[in-house]
Amino acid sequence: MAKPVYKRVLLKISGEALAGDKHTGLDFEMIGSVCDVIKECLDMGVQVGLVVGGGNFWRGAKNSGGAMERTRADHMGMLATVMNALAVADVCEQKGIPVRVQTAIEMRAIAEPYIRSRAIRHLEKGRVVIFGAGTGNPYFSTDTAAVLRAAEINADVILLAKNVDGVYSADPVKDPTAVKYDAITYDDVLAQHLAVMDSTATSLSMDNHIPVLLFALKDPKNIIRALCGENVGTIVRE
Repeated sequence: MAKPVYKRVLLKISGEALAGDKHTGLDFEMIGSVCDVIKECLDMGVQVGLVVGGGNFWRGAKNSGGAMERTRADHMGMLATVMNALAVADVCEQKGIPVRVQTAIEMRAIAEPYIRSRAIRHLEKGRVVIFGAGTGNPYFSTDTAAVLRAAEINADVILLAKNVDGVYSADPVKDPTAVKYDAITYDDVLAQHLAVMDSTATSLSMDNHIPVLLFALKDPKNIIRALCGENVGTIVRE
């Protein structure tokens, strides 16, 4: 087995990726495959924090189309991420993976409140910690939440698992001449307005010197390959 190059990682999985080919709701076959890989990560001695998006259920202001007040629409998006967190936690437990769900908005009946020191303690004990409800604040994406949690738990890298296999110079669906980058700087991402993460998340990762590795979740084994330093997507760093 190849040796991991990272000790503690923050894995961010988009809600759309959890929906698989259905594009909405939950694809438990896909979630099961992801959890199998997370178990492999733990067996390799890697500590795993996980942030899940909620786009398979609700995307805040984007889904409300201006018909709702932004703050309330974003709160609904946070609830969507908690639904995903609970689903992933349940599949993890079925596979014998020790897991805890922590939420940025208190929901004591179903999850722990987010407490940094407790999250780190869980990680040190070999438990997966799933962070739900984003940052707990409107106007911030789950990508920003992923970077925030990564900074707080001192993660070595952010593994950004999405439906695209890397960072391109343009939208590869719309522009067949788009070029995929193996590596790119935060400054270039911001200057070229590339759709890696939103600008707040990119700036936060840059300010805290946390590299971001973006790759496609279509093959969940890419998580292991990324951990072992293989070139599976695009690395964003200084």
